Amino acid sequence: MLTIIGCGNLNRSDDGVGAIVSQRLQQFLQQHPDLDVSVYDLGTGGMEVMFQAKGAQELIIIDACSTNSEPGTLFQVPGKELEELPEPSYSLHDFRWNHALAAGKKIFGDDFPKNITVYLIEAANLDFGWELSYPVAQTANKVVTELQDLCCQKYKPMPMNN
Repeated sequence: MLTIIGCGNLNRSDDGVGAIVSQRLQQFLQQHPDLDVSVYDLGTGGMEVMFQAKGAQELIIIDACSTNSEPGTLFQVPGKELEELPEPSYSLHDFRWNHALAAGKKIFGDDFPKNITVYLIEAANLDFGWELSYPVAQTANKVVTELQDLCCQKYKPMPMNN
């Protein structure tokens, strides 16, 4: 089973790209309910990432990033390169998806996905707003198409034997 999780804040322009991609993939899955795929828009809830990933064979996370690269640049990074344990805190708001990757492995062990890929899309605008910038929207379209193809090729249902 594949789990896809979109992260980000829809009220901060390009920061919402992960949530928007996941919402579009949820619409796609409504038309293809037989695929062995779950898609979640988890916004900024890092703790939820850990719980929704539990039991998946493969996990894909989509989020925005700000690395001073060209806006719309897509980075595909193995999850193990980004996971880190959180600093001690009294606020769950400080627990992000990268913390969820490290904590999920420790807490759930073999019931946490081993194959994790993070799609990071370089943001152009992180100010308050609801629209994606043009380069981020273009990359989001490419990611949606790529993940739809992956779902149909790798996670289609097994044929029934009569």
